[in-house]
Amino acid sequence: MAHADKVRNIGIIAHIDAGKTTLTERILFYAGVSHRMGEVHDGDSQMDYLPQERERGITITAAVTQFPWLDAEVHLVDTPGHVDFTIEVERSLRVLDGAVVVFCGVGGVEPQSEVVWRQADRHRIPRLAFVNKLDRPGADYDRVIGEMGKKLSARGVPVTAPLGADGTFPAVADLVAMEKVEFSAADRGASVTRSALSPEEAAQVSAYRETLLEAAADVDDGVAEKYLSGEDIPPDAIRRALRKGTVAARFFPVFAGSALRNKGVQPVMDGIVHFLPSPAEVPPATGDDPRTGVPVAREPVIAAPFAALVFKVMIEEGRRTVYVRVYSGKVSEGDVLGNASTGEEEKVARLFRIHAGKKGRIREAVAGDIVAIRGIRNARTGDTLCDPEAPILLESIEIRKPVVSIVVEPKTLRDLDRLREMVAKMVEEDPTLSMKEDADTGQVILSGMGELHLEILVDRLGRDFGLAVRTGRPQVVYRETASEEGKAETVFEREIAERLVTVKIVMEVRPGRRGSGIKISDRLRMLELSEEVADGVEAGIREGAFTGIFGYPVDDVEAEVKHVEFLTGTATPLAAKVAAVMAFLSAYEKGKPYLLEPVMAAEIVVPEEFLGGVIGDVNARRGRVASVDRHGEVSHLSALVPLKEMFGYVTSLRSLSQGRGTYMMKFSHYDRTARNAP
Repeated sequence: MAHADKVRNIGIIAHIDAGKTTLTERILFYAGVSHRMGEVHDGDSQMDYLPQERERGITITAAVTQFPWLDAEVHLVDTPGHVDFTIEVERSLRVLDGAVVVFCGVGGVEPQSEVVWRQADRHRIPRLAFVNKLDRPGADYDRVIGEMGKKLSARGVPVTAPLGADGTFPAVADLVAMEKVEFSAADRGASVTRSALSPEEAAQVSAYRETLLEAAADVDDGVAEKYLSGEDIPPDAIRRALRKGTVAARFFPVFAGSALRNKGVQPVMDGIVHFLPSPAEVPPATGDDPRTGVPVAREPVIAAPFAALVFKVMIEEGRRTVYVRVYSGKVSEGDVLGNASTGEEEKVARLFRIHAGKKGRIREAVAGDIVAIRGIRNARTGDTLCDPEAPILLESIEIRKPVVSIVVEPKTLRDLDRLREMVAKMVEEDPTLSMKEDADTGQVILSGMGELHLEILVDRLGRDFGLAVRTGRPQVVYRETASEEGKAETVFEREIAERLVTVKIVMEVRPGRRGSGIKISDRLRMLELSEEVADGVEAGIREGAFTGIFGYPVDDVEAEVKHVEFLTGTATPLAAKVAAVMAFLSAYEKGKPYLLEPVMAAEIVVPEEFLGGVIGDVNARRGRVASVDRHGEVSHLSALVPLKEMFGYVTSLRSLSQGRGTYMMKFSHYDRTARNAP
């Protein structure tokens, strides 16, 4: 059997607090990879290895590990559930062949569960479902399967079902073998006992068994024939049929359990091997030859040219580590690889197997593997590494743009360059993070996916890089303009080089059309002035427009210079410039100026049931709804909203839509504020 046939590349995905990391800890314990079960609530789980993860009890970064089970090698990625870290799910799903989706038995299909399920749909990834926390009051296995159909349009097929009544959960029923599966409390569920179901238990799960057999019959003619004739169907035949339907995403096997109580985990591990595809069973990796643009494919075999996708970059102790999924061929330490995305060449210095925050050095990685490489200097998330003689450019990873920003300032000015350097490293790791310096205010603005995302990044600046910073909201850069025409005649008089210089300027300032900026009438160049003096007058007008009356740049006005006369002294550009500043500001002030504020074009996508609340919130933010388009159960709302009112909007939208709404915005125009000062 080829290496790729034995491999399973899978992810654990779910809504926050559904129990992903707890499930992963049990899997590693039962597979013999770890000798203790770390607990999220105790802050000692192996997969949540970052200090910020252990303090908050949440997963922040996707952690990779592997374990052996049923003669297979399973590469597992534990992903975050919080929407702020959705890039970790997105880039993980891009390189995985299957997934286990964890649902809370009480909460059911929660909002972020929908988000990650849709992400998996987009990548066409086969999935198993694990209904967790069935030991809790209010847990309902049937309701969760029903919600999978209603909310996700997914056909859930129960493979195990909870046994017990009146809120008890002593064991699960294996619906394929029709056996009772019990987990020993003495060794934390490591010992599994199987026995025949009693007549009462068989009757309790009979409806689940019928659902299972119907699904198997739908995809396998042999099973269908036996099912319709009432014959017994061998468990192996049922498993083969379930595998066929799962790999084709016709349906999704569902397992029951309670990871915290150590029940129902081993059947899920069996299901990963039985039902999810190996790299050899998924379509070959496809891309383009960057030299010709011709489509090419790579089979998941060692004999094929090497091709891998970079799905994560980490800066660890000053060293750059890239995480890759190998799609074809093999790579060894010392190999020179081509980066098809940039055209550069890179050399492999070290190869590692990954177990959360730990790494084990290896000499070679082959098709189907997920490994870490050191020595790759310039590759970024989504880049393709390949054989330089047989290049291929694989589909990259979709990166969402940041939606919320904060100002970051070092405690001392001398740390500003270091702040830029540290943030640049963090941006390299996390493509949903961006940094820019505002040309108008000089502020360093850090943008990310949400307030928690930015809070974690600021914490890392202090903890990982020893750089204390202050944070605050970014300052809105207003503009100002005139509401009517103003005219002024000013006389500037000053002694320059021991000679009195007197300049008289007559100027008119009138409103311009919106978006026209500062326009200076051609009349200036028609006056009998030297080129240097005319340039001085123009520079004075622009300098006056830089600060305006309220202290903001002036926009959308036209300045017309009617007359320039030097009454005494020599005509100099400096004197002309100072006089022009005075004349412009005097005329502009008589034009009754007012403030302009930036207005953003926001595109909001929200389920129909929350549309009314979202529209009301947009109106309360001084926004104007331009259009509402309905697509099935989802509404797309376009609106124009002042930037000042959009700070913190991502949090409000999630609250209004139970986390199911998304939005993006871009600058539209400047418009009059509702007040004269911010």
